[in-house]
Amino acid sequence: MSQTADQSLYEIILVVPPDFTAHGELKALAGDKARLEFTDFKHDIGLSAFGATKARGEYLFFTESHCWPEPDVIELCMRAIDAHPEWAGLSCRSVPVCHNRLSEAEAAMYQADIEFGMKQHPWRKVLDQCFVTRRDVYEECGGLREELGHFAEWVLAAAYHARGYAIGYLEEARFHHFYIGRIGELKAFTLDFVQGEIRYLGEACRDPGYELIETPIEWCSRGDFDVAFARSALGARIRSGYLVGELFRALWRWGAIALVGDRLARSAARLAAGHARCVLSILCIVGTREATARGIRRYIAALIYFQRLECIHGSREAVGWASSPVSDQVMAQAGFNAPEVWRRRNFRWSEPEAVLRIKAAPGRNIIRIASPQIREALDRIGVKFYLDGRRVADAAITIDADAFVLRIDLPPSGTAMLVWTCPRFVAANDPRRLGLPVAGIDVSAADGASFAPSPANVTSG
Repeated sequence: MSQTADQSLYEIILVVPPDFTAHGELKALAGDKARLEFTDFKHDIGLSAFGATKARGEYLFFTESHCWPEPDVIELCMRAIDAHPEWAGLSCRSVPVCHNRLSEAEAAMYQADIEFGMKQHPWRKVLDQCFVTRRDVYEECGGLREELGHFAEWVLAAAYHARGYAIGYLEEARFHHFYIGRIGELKAFTLDFVQGEIRYLGEACRDPGYELIETPIEWCSRGDFDVAFARSALGARIRSGYLVGELFRALWRWGAIALVGDRLARSAARLAAGHARCVLSILCIVGTREATARGIRRYIAALIYFQRLECIHGSREAVGWASSPVSDQVMAQAGFNAPEVWRRRNFRWSEPEAVLRIKAAPGRNIIRIASPQIREALDRIGVKFYLDGRRVADAAITIDADAFVLRIDLPPSGTAMLVWTCPRFVAANDPRRLGLPVAGIDVSAADGASFAPSPANVTSG
């Protein structure tokens, strides 16, 4: 731990649990240079955040217990700070230390991700193995949040970027990072990241940087496994009276979910992750380095998918949909494909059956569903709308430019289920079930609105 920089210019803080006993080993490594701070936190991120509150310097230097610097790291960082006043922080270079086949594959995978973040990604520059930052900027951006686990690094990096603070990459400052090389540790780290990701998305906060976080498709589609939504989609399809083929496809899509929710999907994801783990375990013994590298990537991909489904399920069971609405008026939705761009316009394809749970002022409301004309003209698509199971009358629907405009009456609760069905749009080389392209949904109270159900606006059947 000896550094070439003048010892009076920095302090070493070691954050440890109350039952810490390795005083002899610590003295052998750092002599009397390290100051102990005690906390009940167990997670690396919590320990780092606690240490930051005890540090006295203008700059904070974060690292982890399984990482160690080369002797000139602090000196190089101080030079870089002077040479780059535009940097609010910097990350050092991570040098992998491996000891078995799995740790080599693990290092190769994570090092590629680190290199991409440091050199290509526009903002993913925080590496808690070796991160230096101005204290005032760190505090302004909210710091490392222990409850988000290692996903906190991404949140902090996004906050820096959104506020206009640059983070540099100092390759000549080298930190050695020990990779443990155990599948159990790999699984625990991945789960920690995914739990933090889903917790953060569930907060639905709008702090600077939130818009930079890429939303995974599992979160965007979290309503697809809702039993009530699946039953509403099937009910609307049956009432719509389209061709038998459309009904069979809808039954295949929504039937099992209408019966058991997300249980089948979670079970299949669990089996896929378990199979990938077994394959990786075998490859670590008899496989080539290339095969092991492919195996670990497959395992992590399967594990992330499974863990996201499990975390979303747990979040839904604990607090329901109200804690993570899609927007101010759309509480939840089902039957939408991933976001995409058409002629510089963001939109999402719905499926031929789509469901929205909307919440607005009770009484007469206007719902505007913006729909770019990617398929045939809106009045020729054949869309049918249903509100709480009852058909919205044609007289209550108008087409304004590139949008459907619905005048509907919401019940005293202000909450209702809006469903639409339409024929499938068959696109070349695209196997997805495409329905209506949707660029935006807006719900607003009509002038002089009051609750009065009108048979002119909602019909049965």
